[in-house]
Amino acid sequence: MIQMEYHNPVLLKETVDGLNIIEDGIYVDVTFGGGGHSKEILSRLGASGKLIAFDQDQDALLNTINDSRFFLINENFRHIKRFLRFHGIKSVDGILADFGVSSHQFDVADRGFSTRFEANLDMRMNQQDEISAYTVINEYDEQQLRQMFWQYGELKNAPVLARTIVQKREEEEIKTTEQLKQVIKKRLPAFRENKILAQIYQAIRIEVNQEIEALKEFLLQTPDLLKKGGRLSFISYHSLEDRLVKRFIRNGMFEGEPERDMFGNFSVPLKKIGKLIIPTQEEIEINNRARSAKLRIAEKL
Repeated sequence: MIQMEYHNPVLLKETVDGLNIIEDGIYVDVTFGGGGHSKEILSRLGASGKLIAFDQDQDALLNTINDSRFFLINENFRHIKRFLRFHGIKSVDGILADFGVSSHQFDVADRGFSTRFEANLDMRMNQQDEISAYTVINEYDEQQLRQMFWQYGELKNAPVLARTIVQKREEEEIKTTEQLKQVIKKRLPAFRENKILAQIYQAIRIEVNQEIEALKEFLLQTPDLLKKGGRLSFISYHSLEDRLVKRFIRNGMFEGEPERDMFGNFSVPLKKIGKLIIPTQEEIEINNRARSAKLRIAEKL
């Protein structure tokens, strides 16, 4: 089977160490990609261990691992509980996630994820999905675009960007990444053009793939799936993801605070293990994608 080209996984040893693997355990890698984390997990499992992986991208199927202890599910991790139960698995010993876009998706020009390449506006992680970046840019109204850029790109000039896109598409459809860049170029400060452009792309990508909704749905299912003492090991790449992961580990919810008893105590499903882990400068030099990675580990109480 031909394998797709993928870069080295980020924080490989630290992320898998965080799972505290037992040889006969059942583990889930919900962001399979090139299989780097999965291969490391399998190397630490015994003959009776099991690893289930998820990836919604068809390209990832070409990297499947020929190992009787492993199987790959071609679905979004937001459906983790349903598909694990379909395969007869009700509880697991650990779940690993490396959120965000894979280096492969960034590097394949025609997927439209990267600011470096000319491509059709796409950005779908699941290439079967109906909504693409083209849909968002050409069909969302000004208010929807403004909200998207503000919420997912954390862009202060979101209203101006939204208005500029709506005015331009009245003249002609915006079909490619290069067209989009030209439309918004005058709204990008020259000294920060690449950074702002990356934030714009991030906002569109998150909207296309419903990344925040999927992440919330996934996180809410994890405590029920974990056995007592089971571990979560999660890598985030931007503040929107990391805030959700951090808050969920801390108090089992995304907003507000859990209810306290008459003594001021509250119960939560997870406890934080260790401190936040970030890549070394050496790893960042080898793998630039690692520069914004944050690893958080938690255990089921």
